[in-house]
Amino acid sequence: MSEQAQWDSTISFIFAMIGVAVGLGNIWRYSYVVYTNGGGSFFIPYLFAIFLLGIPFLILEYGIGFSFKTSFTEILKKINPKFEYIAWILVLFTFIVTIYYMVILGWDLVYLISSFTFNWGTDLGNYFISNVGGSSNISDIGFLIIPTTVAVLVVWFILWFISNKDIDKGIGKASKILIPLLFIIMAVIIVYALTLPGASIGINALLHPKWNMLWDVNIWLAAFSQIIFSLACGEALALTYASYLPENSKLVDNVLLVVASNCIFEICTAFGVFFILGYMSYTSGTALTELISEGTGLIFIVFPTIFNIMGPVGRVLAPLLFLAILFAGVTLAFGLFEPMLSSTHDKFGWSRRKTTTVLCIVAV
Repeated sequence: MSEQAQWDSTISFIFAMIGVAVGLGNIWRYSYVVYTNGGGSFFIPYLFAIFLLGIPFLILEYGIGFSFKTSFTEILKKINPKFEYIAWILVLFTFIVTIYYMVILGWDLVYLISSFTFNWGTDLGNYFISNVGGSSNISDIGFLIIPTTVAVLVVWFILWFISNKDIDKGIGKASKILIPLLFIIMAVIIVYALTLPGASIGINALLHPKWNMLWDVNIWLAAFSQIIFSLACGEALALTYASYLPENSKLVDNVLLVVASNCIFEICTAFGVFFILGYMSYTSGTALTELISEGTGLIFIVFPTIFNIMGPVGRVLAPLLFLAILFAGVTLAFGLFEPMLSSTHDKFGWSRRKTTTVLCIVAV
């Protein structure tokens, strides 16, 4: 096993971890979770979940990775050789998730290109299914559409190009560029969305508290699930990134910075999403409840529909949104891919470049 690589600075690690945290879920899932789970009252169980689960779990993962300074599979093997099989099951799972995730990024790249001409037309549902091959069900991905296929290959090449380099020269440098750009783009979208007529309709709907729902255990489960999903707890991502930390790193400080950045991003993004949904409700006369969605439906159907009626402004916001989604998705993809890359690298003693190449070929 080769000597463990290191981040050249704590800031590289922090940006990489923020990239893992502020993935697509913060853009297409969080606002829906807040709205359907008590609105403003949801923030009470949300804060409890952060302090009772999110922060302690990340401190644990950071501590384990930092102490052992090796891959997840090697760590469990050192604890008990039999645990190595369990570790490989988990890293294989994250690898499979990466494969599916890259398909979604391929869809986004198609929409990013289409956003400059709006060639998606007015029947967004049909365009998404027939021209992009989109589906939220992985079992439906059984046919090839040339633009989407090319887009998926492009995003896989991006992942290979970045991940095959040393951890700091590849993921570290990319994260230090993409994460600030992501925050800037989302800030522009949110600030402009705030000025749209009807924005208050959306934000009032999002934040209106339903205090009686706090007695529903499902609301608390939703909050804890959101934190697990958002911070990628238990997926070996944080542990793997932390294994590259240099000595004398301040683990707790790093955890707090990552958690705070993630929370600020997802809350502000939720505001932006509902500002835009409120605008569409106001201009189209459609009830807000009919527009609210999560996942691919929100990003690839609802938002393009809104951009269609926004005129010249939509021509600006649409590319910005899909570019932000691409940046958020790519930085998370690096993290999802890294546990399998690190574990395979340590298991077979291959170079990082060879390991990345083999895994990308297998995945594609």
